[in-house]
Amino acid sequence: MTAKPVVARMSPSLVVLILAMLIGVQPVTTDLYLPALPALSAGFGAGMGQAQLTLSALLLAFGLSQLVLGPVSDRFGRRPVLLCGLSAYVMAAIGCALSPSIEMLIVWRTLQGAAMGAAVVIARAVVRDLYAPAEGARMMSRSLTGLGVIACLCAPVGGLVSDAFGWRAALAATAVFGALTLALVALRFDESLSQRDPDALRARDLVANWSAVLHHPTFLAFTALTTASYGVLFTFLASSSFVFIQVLGLSKTQYGLVMLWNSLCYIGGTFVCRRWLARYGVRGAVARAGFLTLTGGTLMGVLALVGVQSVPAILVPLALVIFAHGVHQPCGQSGAVAPFPRTAGSASSVNGFVMMLAAFGIGGWLGAHMDGSTRPLAFGIWFWTSCIAVVAWTLVQRFGEPNEA
Repeated sequence: MTAKPVVARMSPSLVVLILAMLIGVQPVTTDLYLPALPALSAGFGAGMGQAQLTLSALLLAFGLSQLVLGPVSDRFGRRPVLLCGLSAYVMAAIGCALSPSIEMLIVWRTLQGAAMGAAVVIARAVVRDLYAPAEGARMMSRSLTGLGVIACLCAPVGGLVSDAFGWRAALAATAVFGALTLALVALRFDESLSQRDPDALRARDLVANWSAVLHHPTFLAFTALTTASYGVLFTFLASSSFVFIQVLGLSKTQYGLVMLWNSLCYIGGTFVCRRWLARYGVRGAVARAGFLTLTGGTLMGVLALVGVQSVPAILVPLALVIFAHGVHQPCGQSGAVAPFPRTAGSASSVNGFVMMLAAFGIGGWLGAHMDGSTRPLAFGIWFWTSCIAVVAWTLVQRFGEPNEA
């Protein structure tokens, strides 16, 4: 049975907007409430470990749900899974805002993370549905520029909203964004999958698809890149509000400006990514970004090692790292699904699951090692930037040219 073909109104600009909103669900869900995280912890009388669990449990559920939702979208199409997933996301977001305890908040955040999986896994699959690998990387870069704009607004808006109306309002704001994204999908998104796979959910075929994905060297190379790159980002996200507000003494508004600066660096990276792709190709762009990544991560780690503990000691080297992140993520996300035009949902789901599994581990490590200094943040970023450089200069260079599975 074939899906409805894509119609003319799905112009490239509309596709970029839809993809940016879908992928933007993730930073809205994670970044918007970060300025309110210390106040949230105090409001519930919760420790840092429990507060971190509102983020790490969300991301674990996010990763696990992608393993299911990717194949489901291969079987039934992208549109119905998006509509159901975004509807569940909005309901879970409302539940978060009304939670009477930290335990219930963790439950609702877990459900919100599972629903968020529909938006992100399908966004990556849609890129492969509609575009060949090289053009897919450029379209993903354009979409991630839009994500950067959304991320720019998240922390400042979250800080202002939580200061004016309390931390519950910051959680409620995610429901508003989810409802807007749901309306856009319902009104303007046309099915992108040209042919549904009736066997996508059969256990034997599901395992076979996952096995084919996990044994493909191009997938492994780009998944290693996206995982290490997201490891950098999540290390910063999970610890930054405590480090900048509690350790370095910034206000919520000042912390929002820190996040705004990082988002601007990321947007700059996505613009440079498109120029490098045209000039050097995917492997060349990734290799050059790897140099920036390692330089920034090493500078941050060395400064922390010798006892320099200040806002510039984090933000200056981090600017290089986040700029390079704007190259690694579009290249990595599009590259991971490029070999799988017929099972892009399954490939996207495994890629997303691996990234979120790493994030869950990072959240646990940070919860146990945060010591009232900037060192856990700096050393964590140093570690992941070193991993990025190794992957960018070895695996991606050897296996980065996609061949269909």
